[in-house]
Amino acid sequence: MWTNVNDIDGMFGAMNLLRSRMNRFFTDFDQSYGQSPGWRFADGLPRTNLYDNGDQLEIWAEVPGLSKDEINIKIQGNYLELNGSRKPDMPEGYQSHRTERGAFTFTRSMTLPSDVDAEKAEASLKDGILILTLPKAETAKPKQIAVK
Repeated sequence: MWTNVNDIDGMFGAMNLLRSRMNRFFTDFDQSYGQSPGWRFADGLPRTNLYDNGDQLEIWAEVPGLSKDEINIKIQGNYLELNGSRKPDMPEGYQSHRTERGAFTFTRSMTLPSDVDAEKAEASLKDGILILTLPKAETAKPKQIAVK
């Protein structure tokens, strides 16, 4: 029998620790790599970096194994949406013994820190990195005002 509340708290703390370790074990159970090394889609989303040089925004997104035809980009004001999918790539007549590069789809949307001029936006794909160059809209650019 428990004699004070601290014993009960200790028991629940031990149960929470066991549950978190079991969750971590089963989350990582079938992965052939560690938590962060190498590339992967985290929660189905490509990892991205967003840079701002004052006149334009630049977004770099990891999309290895995708061609330009498998990526869709939509921009409206300061809202950006990236969509993509890769089809199964097993050659005809082959039997699969191991598949780690399966088919997948993703959608990534984000609110940009300022409005962009979608008409002047550019996208390029090189070595599995999608680079979006998004010039800021004139209304979003800072203006220098001279004092008279």
